[in-house]
Amino acid sequence: MTVIAVTRLNVRSLRFVPGFLWFAVRSERQARTAEGCLGTDVRREKFLVFWTRTVWRDEAAMRAYMTSGAHKKAMPKLQYWCNEASLVHWNDPEGKLPDWNLAQERMQRDGRVSRVRHPSQAHAKGATVP
Repeated sequence: MTVIAVTRLNVRSLRFVPGFLWFAVRSERQARTAEGCLGTDVRREKFLVFWTRTVWRDEAAMRAYMTSGAHKKAMPKLQYWCNEASLVHWNDPEGKLPDWNLAQERMQRDGRVSRVRHPSQAHAKGATVP
């Protein structure tokens, strides 16, 4: 069964945007060509808030992507660049990217926060979508 993965990241300062965008572009390029990736998309919600959504053939394909290449290099940096980071995964039989409304709904209902070094107040309280 396919796996949907959604992330929401809030970059905490303009000074981190160049590095963030460098790795974001490289990570999306990596996803587009990754074995088992059935679709990927990104959007900017607000000034420094970015969302990703991907659909994977299975969890093994998603994990292989997460633990390699540009994505692997970006992950530790996000702890410093972001003051909010959340993610949600779920199984889906259709294998298509969900619309953004569903992605946000699932994030609010089932998402979890990731560790960041300088959390916003909302993030510190466990809010996945403040």
